[in-house]
Amino acid sequence: MPAAAAAVAAGLATGPGSRVTRFAKSTAASVTPVRPGKTHTLSPLDNAMERHTAHVVLYCRAAPGLDREQLKESLSEVLSLYPAMTGRLTRREGGEGAPADAEPAQRGWVVKCNDAGVRMVDARAAATLDEWLATATGDEEMDLLYYEPMGPEPYIWSPFYVQLTEFADKSYALGLSCTHIHNDPTAAALFFQAWAAAHRRTTSTYPPFLHAPAFEVSPASPPPPPPLLAEKSSAASPASADAAAMSSATFHFPEPAVRALLSSLEPGTTPFAALAALFWLRITGGAAGGERELTLALDFRKRMYAPLPWGYYGSVVHFTRARADLASGLPAVAAALDAHVAGVPEEDLWRAVEWLHARQQQQEAGAAGPFQMYGPELTCVALDHVPMYGAEFEAGAPPARVSCHVGGAAGEGLVIVLPAAEGGEARDVVVTLPAEAMARVCRDGEVLRHGAQVVFGTKAGKEA
Repeated sequence: MPAAAAAVAAGLATGPGSRVTRFAKSTAASVTPVRPGKTHTLSPLDNAMERHTAHVVLYCRAAPGLDREQLKESLSEVLSLYPAMTGRLTRREGGEGAPADAEPAQRGWVVKCNDAGVRMVDARAAATLDEWLATATGDEEMDLLYYEPMGPEPYIWSPFYVQLTEFADKSYALGLSCTHIHNDPTAAALFFQAWAAAHRRTTSTYPPFLHAPAFEVSPASPPPPPPLLAEKSSAASPASADAAAMSSATFHFPEPAVRALLSSLEPGTTPFAALAALFWLRITGGAAGGERELTLALDFRKRMYAPLPWGYYGSVVHFTRARADLASGLPAVAAALDAHVAGVPEEDLWRAVEWLHARQQQQEAGAAGPFQMYGPELTCVALDHVPMYGAEFEAGAPPARVSCHVGGAAGEGLVIVLPAAEGGEARDVVVTLPAEAMARVCRDGEVLRHGAQVVFGTKAGKEA
């Protein structure tokens, strides 16, 4: 093998015993060139996510119009709607990309829309889709995603990676990985809607909305820090060894199981609050915990007075801290979470945006660095309202499953509540915890008693 090919193969390698083989890397370019000099400014919320990545896997069953070359063709077509995806990150600090007297709101990371393209990886899995869903672990699922961290030269680094994995039955896993600076999990998931529409040669239900001027704040004076963000910014980051010890599993709750769970709680309890409370209690051993706090990550697109379209390209994640007495039991804890979510004022989001903007200016002056937003404390993400299953690459054939992960969430753990394929009140819950705690939760009697089916568990959990 030539030296260059060997280097590429080494970079694409999966772990020992993996059923996924990556065999090629290429670049997907837009079919429509971007006008010279076009840039895309990132908001303070975007810039705050420098430590994190977003990863979405879409599982599609075999269909006559679903093959590797057709998927690549439609990807190039849809990238014409997303010029920022094919661009490269650069700093606007008076050098390349902006004058020295640039307005503060224009500083930080900015995207040069230069048509450099999106990195693509081709792969095959030695299993049918059904075999994979029945036997794969959460860690194996990460083999369906490919990502390279930003190096010392961001202007040549691709912020987006797409992996096309073909199963033995001609089904596909479409894996999208990107820096959270560009997109939050909602935006990453809904990109598939536009891709699927391009594949069917129709118009997307959620076209990209690329600019929100309201986020370009410039406060007259530095605002006081929101307590939660102040605490996060001063917290020590988990060691890299701790980050490597994290493990993931997905729990599927069929609609009858969620309905049974809700029937045991206070009337009006939402599925999100019920499942967030259940996992909070089981992860922390909450019966003896007393009053505790849980960080919630809420998508604020539709919670704003002037709501943003679903297709907004960027981050609109607001972090807020809920409090409950864990010794009071599941019904009371779920009710406390629902009450907190319903009562988060929009003003809290704007205070966070203003403070992050002011801190961004300090960061550029060397006075502050990026910090961990998801964690290190236990964090629960509400995504079960996001219409993830409308990405039909073949009309009438929704995805068999959609999975979502957030990188850089080391610490106590991350719980993501998602919609499930069958719709209604069914939910999937993707849990990332330290490996030992993850194995314990996969075997937890209370979680299983409430109807959870472990889809992507740990090896220990599956053996149990």
